[in-house]
Amino acid sequence: MFSPELKKGSVELLVLTLLEEEPRHGYQIGKLIESRSGGRLTFRVSSLYPVLARMEERGWVQGRWVEKGEQRLRFYRLTTSGEAALARQRRTWRAFVGAMDQVTGQSHA
Repeated sequence: MFSPELKKGSVELLVLTLLEEEPRHGYQIGKLIESRSGGRLTFRVSSLYPVLARMEERGWVQGRWVEKGEQRLRFYRLTTSGEAALARQRRTWRAFVGAMDQVTGQSHA
């Protein structure tokens, strides 16, 4: 439904938001994005792992392996740096949407 470029530019904000609630693994993150968006936003799990790895390198999230029966899952949690990054991204997103609304004549008052 949405262009890949638009989704790509918002994936970090979406992931950080979901990790703010509780630690999660990649598959769970992908499914939550899909369900909470009513199916309008979908990400292949394989595309989320590079994003999570990049966020871990930046210190925004911390991952740890957990054994779940026969499965080994990597759960990610938000760090203090990740909380600050999420706050910045939310401000940037609001400013972007506001600017788009001004240009397109839309209002969410």
